[in-house]
Amino acid sequence: MKLSLVSIPVQDPIKAHQIYTTKLGFQTKTFDKNAQLVIVISAEDPDGSAILLEPCVGSFAESYQRSAFDANLPIMIFSVNDVDSEMERLRRVGVTLRPDIENSEWGLSNLFEDGCGNILMIEEASG
Repeated sequence: MKLSLVSIPVQDPIKAHQIYTTKLGFQTKTFDKNAQLVIVISAEDPDGSAILLEPCVGSFAESYQRSAFDANLPIMIFSVNDVDSEMERLRRVGVTLRPDIENSEWGLSNLFEDGCGNILMIEEASG
């Protein structure tokens, strides 16, 4: 079994699509504005797992999203080759960054906001 699709709750899928493709560097896999159906994929791994940008307003996911955000918990973790470079790139495109880079026992990581109600984490890929 392998992971095919995951869902991230977002306040507005159309706005999220804009942010995830222009600022975070994902590519569009599916986009239907009328149905508010948005699926993005990694530009670095287009055949890998996809992300459904799931509308959460008015659903149980809205309180989950708010609780995770208020607790400073990332809703998803992404891997990058160089955390420092990626954080600088995100800063340049206007992404809101969270605490300074942390060097834990499992490697470098940092948190940022996706602008759609979520905190995300990037970690430095090992090896």
